[in-house]
Amino acid sequence: QPAPAPKAAAPAAAPAPAPQAAAPAPRGNGHARIFSSPLARRLAKEAGIELGRINGSGPHGRIVARDVEEARSGKGLKAPPAAPSTTPSIAPSMSDQQILALFEPGSYEIVPHDGMRRTIAQRLTASIQQIPHFYLTIDCDIGKLLVAREEINAAAPKDADKKPLYKLSVNDFVIKAMAVALQKIPNCNVSWTEGGMVKHKHSDLGVAVAMPGGLITPIIRRAETKTLSVISGEMKDFAVRARSRKLKPEEYQGGTTAVSNLGMYGINHFTAVINPPHATILAVGASEERPVVRNGKIEIASIMSVTLSCDHRAIDGALGAELIGAFKQLIENPVMMMV
Repeated sequence: QPAPAPKAAAPAAAPAPAPQAAAPAPRGNGHARIFSSPLARRLAKEAGIELGRINGSGPHGRIVARDVEEARSGKGLKAPPAAPSTTPSIAPSMSDQQILALFEPGSYEIVPHDGMRRTIAQRLTASIQQIPHFYLTIDCDIGKLLVAREEINAAAPKDADKKPLYKLSVNDFVIKAMAVALQKIPNCNVSWTEGGMVKHKHSDLGVAVAMPGGLITPIIRRAETKTLSVISGEMKDFAVRARSRKLKPEEYQGGTTAVSNLGMYGINHFTAVINPPHATILAVGASEERPVVRNGKIEIASIMSVTLSCDHRAIDGALGAELIGAFKQLIENPVMMMV
C-alpha cells in the first residue's frame, strides 16, 4: 500500500484516492515506491534485476511477471539512472545487478572473489584514487648485461649432481640495479605520510610474482647489500612458496619500492600501479633488438624499456628522473653494481 502523503501537502477536504490510482509516494529515504506483484518481485530477485529498471505494463504501471520475463531477455529495461548534475571526481560504478542485467541469463557463471583478490582490488583502487601518479619511461641498452649474465652463469659452481648452484636472470640484475639506484638517490627511497616523509635507510624491494587468483610481492630485504647470486636464490624460493601460498606476512608486507616485470610475456612497455606505502614502482618490459645510432652509424642493440611510476606527493619530476637515470646507468654498466 502507498504511504500516506504528508498532511500539510493535501487539502483538508480532499478525499483519499483509491490505492490503485495513487501515484507512487516517496519512502522515508526519498525514493519512489515501486508497485509490483509478489511473483514479479521474486522473479526479478532471482534474475538479479533491479525492479526500478523494469517498465511495468500492469494497471497504473504495476510490474507483473511478464515484464520481468521481457527484462530477462533485454527488453523493457530502463536506462541506468543518470549521474548527478554536479561532476563527480570519480564516476560511480555500476551495481552488480546493473552489470548482470546487461547479459543473457544462463550465459555466464559467477566465481566468488577470494580474500586475496578482494585485498588486491581494495589496495590498488585506493592507490590509484589517493596517490597522484606520474610516469617516466626510458630505454636501456642491456647488451653488456646479457654478456655478463652469460659469463657469470657459465662460471657458476656446481653441486654434487653437477648442476649450477645459481642461474641469474635479467630480473636479478634489475632488482640489484634498482636497489643501488635508490641508495644513490636516497630522496626517492621514501614513503609519504601526512605527518612527514619516511626516509628509508635500506632498499627493500618487493618483486611482483603471479600466482593463482592474483599476485603478491615478496620482498628482498636490504637488496643493495646482497650479491646477484643471493638475490637470485631468494627470488626462486619466494616464487615457489608464493605460488603455493606459503609466504609469511613479514615476507611480503612493507618494502620501500617494487619491481614488476612482464618481459617474459612479450610485453615491451607498460605502467604499474604503486603499492602503498611505496612511493615508486618500476615496470620492466621485454628486451628486444632495435636499431640505434652510434657514432653516426645505425647498429642493432638489445633495448629494454622501463617505466617508473612515482607518487607526486613524495617525488617530483626532476627527482624521479634522477632515479630512473641512475637505474639506467647501472643496468647498462653492470660492473658498477659490484662496486
